[in-house]
Amino acid sequence: MKTVSAEHLVKSYNKGAVRALDDLSLDVAEGTVLSVLGPNGAGKTTTVRILATLLKPDSGKAHVAGIDVIKHPDKVRELIGLSGQYAAVDETLTGWDNLVMFGRLYHLGKQQSINRANDLLERFSLTDSARRPIKTYSGGMRRRLDLAASLIVQPKVLFLDEPTTGLDPRGRMEMWGVIEELVTGGVTVLLTTQYLEEADQLADEIAVIDHGTVIARGTSDVLKKQVGGERLEITAENQDLAKVQEIIAGISASATHIDGRTVSAPVSTGSIALIQALRALDEASIHPLDIALKRPSLDDVFLSLTGHVAEESLPEPVKKKKRGGK
Repeated sequence: MKTVSAEHLVKSYNKGAVRALDDLSLDVAEGTVLSVLGPNGAGKTTTVRILATLLKPDSGKAHVAGIDVIKHPDKVRELIGLSGQYAAVDETLTGWDNLVMFGRLYHLGKQQSINRANDLLERFSLTDSARRPIKTYSGGMRRRLDLAASLIVQPKVLFLDEPTTGLDPRGRMEMWGVIEELVTGGVTVLLTTQYLEEADQLADEIAVIDHGTVIARGTSDVLKKQVGGERLEITAENQDLAKVQEIIAGISASATHIDGRTVSAPVSTGSIALIQALRALDEASIHPLDIALKRPSLDDVFLSLTGHVAEESLPEPVKKKKRGGK
């Protein structure tokens, strides 16, 4: 069952001069994580804002739990949580005050709001800082509080728009643990990110978005296979590089590549190629510094699909295509 679906979404800004979404379609199965991966300016946040009822598309359809987000936004809002890359909290209030306020805004009773705030503060390891003003919180604490606020009403669907941007590696891993726990509890998650390792860690499926449209979709393994097979890499002393290159050339049907003291080439036979290389090195009395069989990474996938790395911002706005002379 598809809990979230978007069909042929189009959204332009500046009177049509900039097309943020260009016929974008995607869906998320119930109880899974879909990671929308793309650089800054690719259309990720616009997609989330439409699905979360904060923005209307120029055309196309979108549904959450079978409810039309354009026709029935209020019903959709009762089912979703939204956490962005910037904490949507009042910095002058304490963490506890913020969560209680969110509960009241969601029409929870006073005591229910207090109980929910206390539960979430404990769940996100914020109890000790609950009575401190938000302006004294670290970036990781603010991000955890923002996510806690999005869970006040125990949403069926959670939209996370680059929730770990700006966090240090430890803070990012803590946030990943929270997200995994939520999914285990049955929450459906649409996660936008420009961090490839984040998509690899969390997502059941990945949708690669560029210039406002989905250009590839699949599991991490499926996307990596689209780039090509594994690469055999051998690092050796300088005096052995020529012979190592000769050995790899005899195993691979593709051209070899030398980077410093590492020689590499694509191979189609996987571990068989590795065994062949080890035997040939032994026969040549070469003791490699390192030898490995490496699969493509999501970095390789994104670079192959788009021509640029995921962390880059798109250099130019997406211009609206002219259709039929209009």
